[in-house]
Amino acid sequence: MKRFEVVGIGNAIVDVIAECDEDFLARMRIGKGIMQLIERDRAETLYAAMGERMQAPGGSVANTVAGTAALGLRAGFIGRVRDDDLGRYYAGAMAAEGAAFVNPPVAGAELPTSRSMIFVSPDGERSMNTYLGISSELGPEDVADDVAGDCDWLFLEGYIYDKPKGKEAFQHAARLCRAAGGKAGIALSDPFCVDRHRDDFRRLVRELDYVIGNQSEWESLYQCDLSEALERAARDAGVVVCTRSGDDVVLVRGDEVTQVPVTRVAPVDATGAGDLFAAGFLYGMARGRPLAVAGRMGCIAAAEVIGHFGARPEADLKALFARDGLD
Repeated sequence: MKRFEVVGIGNAIVDVIAECDEDFLARMRIGKGIMQLIERDRAETLYAAMGERMQAPGGSVANTVAGTAALGLRAGFIGRVRDDDLGRYYAGAMAAEGAAFVNPPVAGAELPTSRSMIFVSPDGERSMNTYLGISSELGPEDVADDVAGDCDWLFLEGYIYDKPKGKEAFQHAARLCRAAGGKAGIALSDPFCVDRHRDDFRRLVRELDYVIGNQSEWESLYQCDLSEALERAARDAGVVVCTRSGDDVVLVRGDEVTQVPVTRVAPVDATGAGDLFAAGFLYGMARGRPLAVAGRMGCIAAAEVIGHFGARPEADLKALFARDGLD
């Protein structure tokens, strides 16, 4: 038995979440429904403009790891925070949720812990403004052999490809995992991230064991419509997963093609929908469930998280699975 069933590697970001209206987004020049990287001055301006706000540990793959921990998997997260108030908060919060934050906060670091100001509009859409801070320095030295090399499933965050050291960390972790018999996969993160790293991501689709993305990300990756993109991905990848904003999720493994209906709920906050889909999916795969069951678990987990503010589950996900006749 390996030390971890699931390990994620990605940006360790404190989410600061507030509600807003459409006028606020326009006035503050915030791109709706996307993640924008911002500098420190802009982060301070947006933080000051927020009304009532809540704080939570975040980061795309970190949200997924926390979801798998809530489901009872042995989970760990490779990330980088500073030894400051937010960094200590982050590490403690991950541990309290049952996920090992494997690297201690860095003392004396120049850059502060990363944070993202997330503005939630009345339709539940989230607009993320992220200052990466110390997460931009994540490198191979942060990837321990007894973490990445001692897990069954490794989940990699596409965003960390934006920095050369992050790319090295990513590749090092995947090599360690697969050399020890584990399976490594990637989240495509967003279509703009795909645009920036299209050649690298196409190569990773061929090399890794599974890839998760939404319709826009797959179409961006292959620069064609979804049908053709998934046909090409199916020839390249081990397992292909495509979420489609309220439509059936498509899962492909070789000649096996499965469509899983989503659970339709009125969104309160779309933050973390894709992240928690990945958590449910990985739980199903780690437990050896059929592809369709793993996909359905992902849909149930995603529906739970968009029904409240924040990107971490509040309900008992395993109880929700059981209610649906799963597990």
